Amino acid sequence: MNNTTYSIKKDDIERKWYIIDAEGKPLGRVATEAAKLLRGKHKPTFTPNIDVGDHVIVINCSKVVLTGHKLDQKVYRHHSGYIGGMKEVVARDMLDKNPEKALMLAVKGMLPHNSLGRQMVKKLRLYAGSEHENQAQKPEVWEF
Repeated sequence: MNNTTYSIKKDDIERKWYIIDAEGKPLGRVATEAAKLLRGKHKPTFTPNIDVGDHVIVINCSKVVLTGHKLDQKVYRHHSGYIGGMKEVVARDMLDKNPEKALMLAVKGMLPHNSLGRQMVKKLRLYAGSEHENQAQKPEVWEF
């Protein structure tokens, strides 16, 4: 009986390109699917300490939906590091001005908070409209 655990080598990793259409879908649902693909959890060769994930393109970020009262009650906060340097942006304003950033923050929070997660988030491409510039990679549509 062989009790060894299979661990994928860097040379054996196959990366695909997936495209997710966010139109009319909740922000969190889109973010979880994107994070799952970036992390590689949909593959049987998933290894937690190696980046085995795929590239993800998310289109129509501006048409993503927030359920309930989140549009007016959810607040994005960040701090400049200086005294009194806390900035707050309501979700409605964030989705109007920079919808890609709202989705990026959601996906980034679902990935590991270390160098591996930073490497994974580089494979995420976000577009507010339905046009993207990655046709050459022949991305497959990911349905969920």
